[in-house]
Amino acid sequence: MRRHSLCALAAAGLLAGGLTTSASAADLGGNCCADLEERISELEATTARKGNRKVSLTISGWVAEQVMWWDDGEESNVYVGGLGTTLSSHFKLTGQATITPGWQAGYVIQVEANSNEPLGWNQAKDDGSGPKVDLLQSYWFVNSDRLGRVSVGQLSHASDNVAILVDGSGSLVPANWVDFDHTNFLTRTNGAYNTLAWSDFQYCQHISLGIGGDCNGVPQNAVRYDTPAFAGFSASASWGEDDFWDVAVRYAGEFNGIKLAVATAYSHYADERGPAGGAADVWHRDSDYFQIGAYIQHVPTGLFLYGAYGHENNDNINKNNAVSQDNDQYYIKAGLRRKWLALGHTVMFGEYGHRNDMYRPGAEIATNVPVVGSNVKNWGLGLVQEIDAAAMSLWLVYRHSDGDFDALNGATRVSGDLEDFDLVKFGALINF
Repeated sequence: MRRHSLCALAAAGLLAGGLTTSASAADLGGNCCADLEERISELEATTARKGNRKVSLTISGWVAEQVMWWDDGEESNVYVGGLGTTLSSHFKLTGQATITPGWQAGYVIQVEANSNEPLGWNQAKDDGSGPKVDLLQSYWFVNSDRLGRVSVGQLSHASDNVAILVDGSGSLVPANWVDFDHTNFLTRTNGAYNTLAWSDFQYCQHISLGIGGDCNGVPQNAVRYDTPAFAGFSASASWGEDDFWDVAVRYAGEFNGIKLAVATAYSHYADERGPAGGAADVWHRDSDYFQIGAYIQHVPTGLFLYGAYGHENNDNINKNNAVSQDNDQYYIKAGLRRKWLALGHTVMFGEYGHRNDMYRPGAEIATNVPVVGSNVKNWGLGLVQEIDAAAMSLWLVYRHSDGDFDALNGATRVSGDLEDFDLVKFGALINF
C-alpha cells in the first residue's frame, strides 16, 4: 500500500508541477517508487528533526509550572509561575557524531523559557521577571571512551549542583536546599516589615545570590574535563571566567538492595571587579566553597535519606568596609518512595534546612544598624506522584520558614526574630 501511495503521490505532484528538479529527474517508469522512496529517505535524513547525515540531533526538555499560596503573618496571596532559573521550562538540543571508534564529538544548546520567575516575587510583585527566554548552556565537546571528555563553552561546570543532583528520590525539583519560592519577600520583625528580604539572610557570597544553598549552581563560561567512570567513581574539573576553578568527585552504586550516591566539590572564585563594574556587595572577590551531598535508599522498602552540606570561606573585600564572614548551610530530607498505584511511584517526604550567618555583607536591619549574625530555618512536608505514561510528576508541598538575627545598634548588640513565613505550592512537570 505504501508503494502504491507513493506512486500516486508522484503522479499528483507531476500534474501539479510541484516536483523539484531533483525529484523530476527520477525515472518514473517501473522503478518509480524505488527512486522516490530513496529521495524521501535522503530528505528525511537532512531535516532538523534528526540532524544531518553525520551529526545527530535530539530535542528534549520539560515544561514546569506551579501555583503557590503564601502567608507572611500580615498578608497572604496566591501566585502562578515557574520554578526558578535552572529548573524552569526549557528545551535542549543535543547531538554527536563518531570521529573514529571510541571517539565522539558533539554539542549541547539549552534554552530556558521562564514564564514567571519566582526569584523575583515579593509582597508587591507577582510578576517576577518574565516571560523571558535565556540561553542556559551552549558548548561543544570531544569524548574518548578511554580518556574522558573535554567540553568548552557556557556549561554546567564541575561543581554545578553537585550536592543536589545525587538526590534520587524523585522529589528533587519541588524540594531542595535552594530557596526559589520566597527569597525576595520582605521579612517581618515585631509585627512590622523590615527593609531586608529573606535573601539578605540566605546570601551566597560565592556568587552574590540570595538563594540559601547550592552556592555555585549557575552555569559558567568554562573549560571542563570529565574522567570516564570506573567502579562507580568519576571526577571532573573546570576553569574559566575571571578567575574560577573547581573540582568534583562522584560515586554511584547499588548493592544488596541499597542504592547509594555521594558527590563532593570544591570551587574557588578570585576577581577584581572595581566599584564601577562590580557586584553590589564586592570590590574584590576571594571566596571558596565546599559542598557534599549523599543519598541512600533501601530499594525493597523505598525508604530514603538525603543530605547536603555547604561551607563558604570568604576573604572578600566588601563595600562600606562590611565584614566578609564565613557561613554554612545544611539540608536533610527523608521519606518513602513506593509504587502503590499503577500510575507510577509515590514519594512522601519531610525536609529541614538551616542557614547559619548567611547574612548579606552590609545588610542593615535599620539605618546604621548592621546585621552581624543570623540563622534561618526551613522545614516542610511534601507529596509527589509520578505518572509514567506521560513522563510527568505532580507535587503538593508545604514549607515553613523562620529565623533570628543579631545587629549592632551603636556599641549595643541587639537581637530580633524573623517572623514566620508559610507557603503551599501545587505544580507539575512534564518531560519531552
